[in-house]
Amino acid sequence: MKRHHCYILTAVLVCSGGGGLAAQNPIFDSLTGVEEGKGTVVIHQPAAVRQLVGMLPPDARIEEENGKRFLLMQGYRVQVFSGNNQRRSKDEAFDRESQINTLYSDLPTYVNYTAPFWRLRVGDFTSYEEALSTKYRLSGAFPAFKHEISVFREEIRIALN
Repeated sequence: MKRHHCYILTAVLVCSGGGGLAAQNPIFDSLTGVEEGKGTVVIHQPAAVRQLVGMLPPDARIEEENGKRFLLMQGYRVQVFSGNNQRRSKDEAFDRESQINTLYSDLPTYVNYTAPFWRLRVGDFTSYEEALSTKYRLSGAFPAFKHEISVFREEIRIALN
């Protein structure tokens, strides 16, 4: 059996709970697990790094809603609609939200009003590349409004539990 070694120097992950996972850290267990016919991952790192994985920084902004906790951070969303026609824009934003939720139920949607604009943005992406990929996916699924779809940087919500 040929063995492959992968060296991971540092891993920074946000895990639920906000506390350290020093005693039990499933990401390390799953990476270093041994499976027949598969390579082996060896992680070389100081113990202090392992203890930091899963901990939130002291200045992390946490929001609670309906018993769920969210980490607020800068990220990206895909804007699907923006309109300032007071008679139609609200209905259009909610109509498009409904269409997207029908096709992509796992994609969070956000309709908001900032005078005089109604906007629909989707997703909570930590990288521009993730948002861009979703932009292309939505453009293909909804060709009628693909020219309006664009990526914006804004505060996102990452579920912690």
